[in-house]
Amino acid sequence: MTVRMALAQATAVLEPVSPTARLDAELLMAHALGIERNAMLLNELDGEVPAAFDPLVARRLRHEPVAHLTGQRGFWTIDLVVGPGALVPRADSETLIEAAVAHFAGTAGPTTILDLGTGPGTLLLAALDQWPAARGLGVERSAAARGYAVRNAARLGMAARTHIIGGDWAMAVAGQFDLVLSNPPYVAQADWLPPEVADYDPAEALFGGEDGLDAYRLIVPALPRLIAPRGVAVLEIGASQGDAVSEMVLAAGLVPSLRCDLGDRARAVVAHH
Repeated sequence: MTVRMALAQATAVLEPVSPTARLDAELLMAHALGIERNAMLLNELDGEVPAAFDPLVARRLRHEPVAHLTGQRGFWTIDLVVGPGALVPRADSETLIEAAVAHFAGTAGPTTILDLGTGPGTLLLAALDQWPAARGLGVERSAAARGYAVRNAARLGMAARTHIIGGDWAMAVAGQFDLVLSNPPYVAQADWLPPEVADYDPAEALFGGEDGLDAYRLIVPALPRLIAPRGVAVLEIGASQGDAVSEMVLAAGLVPSLRCDLGDRARAVVAHH
């Protein structure tokens, strides 16, 4: 069987469990071949199928995330090493970087960046790649996730510009930052999640208490002291949480606005002085 035939077969098998069955199959095949997906599509479709491919498809059929199977995930302009114990980056979270780019348009950009709950370094390292002169601080309670963040910073050549510390949100942080980013847990306790998320992402990175807003109650009151005078904070939210989080931002004495993702769902609250 050729790679081309195996991809078609795997796509059909994966369609009941994945809305991106063809992409999943291609990413798994490229990983099994040990090459980039584009190189596979250009040069390897008539080649032999590696033995590692079928076991990867079988694991994907059990809803194991593609990012865990390949060990990495692309986000914004960077590739991140990910795995058990860290939240897999979502494309929708790029909305936060887009909001920051819009805020700093026409300027030299931020020089100091803070990421609260940095996980594997997703938002922090994407922002540092966007603004090469900036330095960043990532705060993360999970030791496993911090390990990924440190590793990613080193792989991307950003270790000298990045400091990763343990802590709960802003409690261990002093000083002001031009850009404050956060993707806190915001899933309500009773909400349903797909198996790829519920069974593989760490629960502490997903669930935000009974109404999903517990983390914002801790983060938002700290924002006035954290945001530099011409700076901005961008917080990821669930699609139904825009009003509630915006009200918290107003109560903290800041000005809120909403940003939507590519699906036109409310995805981020932007806050500034």
